[in-house]
This record gives sequence, structure tokens and C-alpha cells, in this order.
Amino acid sequence: MVIAIDGPAGSGKSTIAKLLAEQLTDKEGNGFYYINSGKLYRAITFGCLRAGITPDNGEKVLEFANNATISYKNDRVLLDGEDITDSLHTDEIDRWSAPLSAYVPVRHMVNDLIRSIAAGLNIVVEGRDMTTVVFPNAEHRFYLDASEDSRAQRRFEQGVSKLSLEEIKKSIIRRDEVDRNKAEGSLVNAPGVCYIDTSDLTINQVYDILIEKIAGKPEIRT
Repeated sequence: MVIAIDGPAGSGKSTIAKLLAEQLTDKEGNGFYYINSGKLYRAITFGCLRAGITPDNGEKVLEFANNATISYKNDRVLLDGEDITDSLHTDEIDRWSAPLSAYVPVRHMVNDLIRSIAAGLNIVVEGRDMTTVVFPNAEHRFYLDASEDSRAQRRFEQGVSKLSLEEIKKSIIRRDEVDRNKAEGSLVNAPGVCYIDTSDLTINQVYDILIEKIAGKPEIRT
């Protein structure tokens, strides 16, 4: 079973997706795996920067990605056997991962990798085009959204970025522009996808809303 969640940066989808995967089981008692698609793009961005490849050089990026071994397990990302998970959230990677992910051949490669990881598993997967391109027939599809101010405040409070609150907000606006205007896999709330505005909701409130929707499926235990 696939539970797919899309939404812009800072909408809370990563936290919610991970929480759902930790809590849900199917009717046989099998658990769910969490897949953060953004970490795969960040891993490629990290590898390119370390190799001296500018992430907007599409051909070089694709060459690097095709020659790299990327694996994902227990929310940890390995690049050529090295666990780089803790190095993926920097301002530089934030700056470059969006334009890198807009390159269509790289999207195809990452989407194929996600489907390969998910094969035969119960998964909760989140990103920008999980509900529309990667898993358009997922049993549950959600789109989480929030105001720019709310999303910037959440990122600021995470304490990961060295940017000011206003700089983070500007960065989020730029990221939204890239995500919504990609040639393929753009961020969009598609017909049939459950839309939830999380601006004024706590994580627990959002979780409860999703659980209520998911609980309608008899093959899921909550």
C-alpha cells in the first residue's frame, strides 16, 4: 500500500509522513516504510558539490547520478556506501537542490529509484510529485499546504539554517517558484488529492486529520 503526500517546503509533510509510517500497520501487522524523496535529490546535490560539479550543469549532474550508488534505508541515505544523511540540510544544498531536481532526466532517474525502493512494501512517501507522477494511483493521496509566513517560521525554529527569518521566507518563495514551474513533476494539488492547510494546525492535529481519512480503509490499522 502507498500513502503519498505532496506539498511545498515547510508544510509539515516530512514530519507527518514519518509519524504515519511509525504508527501504521496493515491488517497482517506489517509496518510501513517512510521515504523522503527530497533526500535523494539532496544526496545527488551533495555529491555533485563535493565533486566540483555545479548542480545546474544538467549533463554533468546526470552523469554523476548515473555513476553513483544511492541507497535508502531507515530514513538514512548512502552515497557510494557512505552515510551522508546528516550532511544534507545546509543552506548551500537548500539553494541548489531545487534547480537540480527540475532537470527532467534526473527526475526520471530518482522517480525510478523511489519506485524500486517501494516495490512490494507498505510505504508513506512524500515530495513534490508523489501524488501526480510517481504514485498517481496510490490508495491515499494528500497535499499539505501552509502560508509562506508559517513555513518560514517553522524552518527558522528548526535551527538548521544560518539565514534570518526574512531570508528563509525569500528562499521558500524562490523554491516555490521553481517547484511550481518545473517542466515535469511540478508541484500541484491534483484532482482527487485531499488538500489540508496546516498553517494554524499543530502536528498532532494534522496527524489526526490524516488518520481519520486513512482509517476508512479496512486494510489499515491505526
